[in-house]
Amino acid sequence: MPRAPTRSFRSAALERLPIALLAVAVVAACDGRRAGGAVPAGGAAVAAVPAPAAPLADSTFARLIAELSEPGGYFDTDNLISNEASYLHVAQDLRALRGRGGAYIGVGPDQNFSYIAALRPTIAFILDIRRDNLLQHLFFKALFELSPDRLAYLGLLFGRELGGAGEEEAAAGIDALVERLDAAPVTAESRERARRVVRERVQALGVPLSAEDLERIDFIHRSFIEAGPDLRFTSHGRRPQFYYPTYRQLLLERDRTGRQANYLARAEDFRFVKEMQERNLVIPVVGDFAGPHALAAIGREVERRGERVIAFYTSNVEFYLMMDAVFDRFARTVAGLPRAERAVIVRSYFNRGRGGHPATVRGYYSTQLVQDMGEFVEGWQRGAYGSYFALVMAPAPAFLR
Repeated sequence: MPRAPTRSFRSAALERLPIALLAVAVVAACDGRRAGGAVPAGGAAVAAVPAPAAPLADSTFARLIAELSEPGGYFDTDNLISNEASYLHVAQDLRALRGRGGAYIGVGPDQNFSYIAALRPTIAFILDIRRDNLLQHLFFKALFELSPDRLAYLGLLFGRELGGAGEEEAAAGIDALVERLDAAPVTAESRERARRVVRERVQALGVPLSAEDLERIDFIHRSFIEAGPDLRFTSHGRRPQFYYPTYRQLLLERDRTGRQANYLARAEDFRFVKEMQERNLVIPVVGDFAGPHALAAIGREVERRGERVIAFYTSNVEFYLMMDAVFDRFARTVAGLPRAERAVIVRSYFNRGRGGHPATVRGYYSTQLVQDMGEFVEGWQRGAYGSYFALVMAPAPAFLR
């Protein structure tokens, strides 16, 4: 197993960045963790929103990943990006919960960052049965730590040199950023530079990684570079569906109020997630939702910290839990989580164009749903979820109607 470099080694990766970007990256690295969790000038936080929790040491971050995780399992997708085009249709609901702090639990890749940006929790845990998801989140963490702004982040993600990276105007909209991304070619130099600095930063995170882990992270990075913003969700042994969105579409998606709400759509949202990442407060965990350890262990850690779960994004995992007859195990664990008042579950329902759900937005093949977590537990206890359809038809919380 390769020796994990120390955090002080992380600065070496900056030496590989273009000089113009290097200067801004150094400033961002020095200024990104101000006392009290204040947001750097140029994008003040919403007044009543609690700051992220105090930073965790690298050793604590690595220990929590190891202690909370279970052995990985198999799922027949790569999940590099979401296949839920409707993922932002709950963003306005999560913004309504802002100001409560609390812990966020999610699953899958970077759609979680948009939910974190909307919600503003104090800590986040990303739980997924696939070890690859943990590795991908370490990849994202490296990108956030290396990137002083959204243009720099997109440039490293896709292996492109974007003019103005590190000098981005905070008011720039996501459409303008995507146009600049599309206009920038991938060169052999830009591709190799991005892979090199990201790999070095991943190795400096303090999380023990094998040579196979590092190769898998590089595969993830190469996948983004090779496909560019046209990257789509793919399954193994199942045909890709025409309605799966591209990464570009996910970047440009809107919530139900018409607001572009991806975490890269606004500079202040990017900065909030970046600060969470720099403070080691987005913790990837390997585990099964119905497994014997991981989810319950996350709950114990949340309680130990004096926090409560404010939101749990389950995607459509409950569909598979019901298919495997282990849904009750999951629900029992959820019932034991320390939950905040007005805590919610966010889930996805794939109607595949058939309709049948009143919350479906016309033209979308997936539907985002919100349920009060306490009402979920009460419904399970009285046996209300005899089918997956009964679960997804549970009413939205009264405080969000």
